Amino acid sequence: MVTKTQGGAPVAEAEIERKYDLAADRPIPPLVPAGPVTNQADPRVDVLDATYFDTADFRLAQAGITLRRRLGGSDEGWHLKLPVGEDRREELRLPLAGKPDKVPGALAKLVRAHTLGAKLVQAAHLRTERTSYALLDADGRELATLTDDVVTGEAGGDKAHLDRWREIEIELSPGADPELLQSLEQAVVEGGAERSRWPSKLRRLTDELVPPARGASGSVLADYLAEQLDALRRNDIGVRRDVEDAVHQMRVASRRLRSALKTFRRSLDADVAAGLAEELRWLGGELGPARDSEVMVARLHDEVKALPAELVLGNVEQLMTRHFAREAEEAKARAIRALDSKRYTKLLQALEKLVGKPRKIKDDKKELRKAVARSGRKLSKAVAAASELEPGAEQDAALHEARKKAKRARYAADAVRPVTGKKLRKWRKNVKAVQSTLGEHHDIVVSREVLRLLGLRAYAENENAFTYGLLHGRSVAVADAAHRRFAGEWQKVGKGSRPKWLK
Repeated sequence: MVTKTQGGAPVAEAEIERKYDLAADRPIPPLVPAGPVTNQADPRVDVLDATYFDTADFRLAQAGITLRRRLGGSDEGWHLKLPVGEDRREELRLPLAGKPDKVPGALAKLVRAHTLGAKLVQAAHLRTERTSYALLDADGRELATLTDDVVTGEAGGDKAHLDRWREIEIELSPGADPELLQSLEQAVVEGGAERSRWPSKLRRLTDELVPPARGASGSVLADYLAEQLDALRRNDIGVRRDVEDAVHQMRVASRRLRSALKTFRRSLDADVAAGLAEELRWLGGELGPARDSEVMVARLHDEVKALPAELVLGNVEQLMTRHFAREAEEAKARAIRALDSKRYTKLLQALEKLVGKPRKIKDDKKELRKAVARSGRKLSKAVAAASELEPGAEQDAALHEARKKAKRARYAADAVRPVTGKKLRKWRKNVKAVQSTLGEHHDIVVSREVLRLLGLRAYAENENAFTYGLLHGRSVAVADAAHRRFAGEWQKVGKGSRPKWLK
């Protein structure tokens, strides 16, 4: 599935594939018939020559990422492969260009969150003698490709490593049913092949050179922080590629990290936690306008579409599109500047250092529970403070603060789930409902100012501003409804869902 083709950006294609080991003297397993596969095309033979790039300490390989320059075959060029899930990867491609020993900037930028300023060097070389067979259905449509590879590889690093092996690979064609893999695997295994334990040829070659991926450390808090750091890096690539929802997910990861550092500061080095929390606040601020623009444009377009046609007067959609397009472009540029900055690189380095030393993180179950209890009490105080205010701007701001406290309490519950089990499930669910409703209330409040500005712009351009005023007025009633719904949801937070140790 191609997702980007214009402007020199990488072409992206989803891959669903499995690899198998097959002894050198065994014939190719017969795959006809297997499921809907009824025919096998004549073989195609290629010689592929690939140079793989990584940091000297194999940071990309450790993260399951491969970056190569390949000659030969139908798709020669620069390839960046990103893990998506089991049997799934996304491959980004660029044509051959520039110096063969220098990674194109468009790809090097995408992996900055992993390289952290380290130079990308030639880490391995693979030569593959490939025989490919297209697998077809009764109508002649290609469902998958079976490749028989004889591979010779050489890897660098602190010590050279040479190897030669044979493997076969099944890759589904775009649009093919993923269940087909299971039928084909059965035929392959019956033919003498075994499922490979390596996700890629590079990883097989460099297995002894690549540091093992970080596993569970035994520290609940350290593992939670590491999980959020992984999410931050994963969505960094999405933000740079302008992937839908990537800004939101990256912002969530940064907020979860910041919340954990503040909530569980007594389990960490206080100075380190405070410094990192401040830097994450900066990052969230740089990502915020891009996300806020996404939310606002979607909300207002939906509200306009919900109006009767006779109440949409003037070029409403066009004016909104023009307004938000400019805002979105400026917000995206701001986010990318932040991700390209040395400040951001230092933040990632510091987070990596923190999660890399789980023994220095106190993981006392009692203290973790106390931290969650404190977050719950702060939420209660914020809600009480907001309830004492009269409706208006001051109360709106107080409800927004309550929303932030609800989010922190929810994140705290998520972090300690491994040691609390089901005890917090109902309370967390109710807190999330409060957070969501207060989030909706805040979006409505913010939209009013946007609608006012749009109305003024329409008036200045001699356009009809009626619809913006109508939406502004309707927002008051919608906000009141959200406030009433919040009041009911808040009652559930304190009735029967709160464990005794949270009180």
